[in-house]
Amino acid sequence: MLLAGFRAELLKQAEPEAQDIALAIELFTSGSLNTFAQPTNVNVYNRLICYDILDLGKQLLPIGMLVVLDNILNRITQNRAKGKNTFIFIVEIYLLFQHEYSANSLFTLWKRVRKYGAFCTGITQNVDDLLQSHTARTMLANSEFIVMLNQVSTDRMKLAELLNISNLQLSYITYVDAGNGLMKVGSSLVPFTDKFPLANKQNWILLLMSKRECFAK
Repeated sequence: MLLAGFRAELLKQAEPEAQDIALAIELFTSGSLNTFAQPTNVNVYNRLICYDILDLGKQLLPIGMLVVLDNILNRITQNRAKGKNTFIFIVEIYLLFQHEYSANSLFTLWKRVRKYGAFCTGITQNVDDLLQSHTARTMLANSEFIVMLNQVSTDRMKLAELLNISNLQLSYITYVDAGNGLMKVGSSLVPFTDKFPLANKQNWILLLMSKRECFAK
């Protein structure tokens, strides 16, 4: 059912609560923010789907993120029934923690998807912004696998406090070249160095990683 159809059903109800909800979502069904009230022209059953929220305005961004997360959860549920794994990559994950509803939805998704045969990976350069959210800190602290590349001073200190990183281990993410960093695997912290030849086309996606990023799953 489309959002407009949902509002139409609410208007049929005599209860004042239903009328209040219908009035509250009118802007998103027939008003200027009705982007998500229309049928999509994208095949959401493709094997690879990219959700881009860059051009959503400030007012549409919260509901847009909720729509995307709900669609992802539905796809995970469908794939689980088919015995398929689902891989989710969230770039600039800190954006989802700027709004309470999307942060809570992502937290629920992060906790549940492993039981559904799905693997969720968050990527961000803005570790400081991410760790300002209590929900994000809880997610990061409970993540089994984290990759940290070169970090600025403020980010290093916050990561050290959260993940119990020693000063010696911090040296592996302090003024280091690309391809060097620190991994958290379970309760272990492992430094690494790796090089990916520019001529190797199979590694093109790894070359897009910046020198200041944090990956968690």
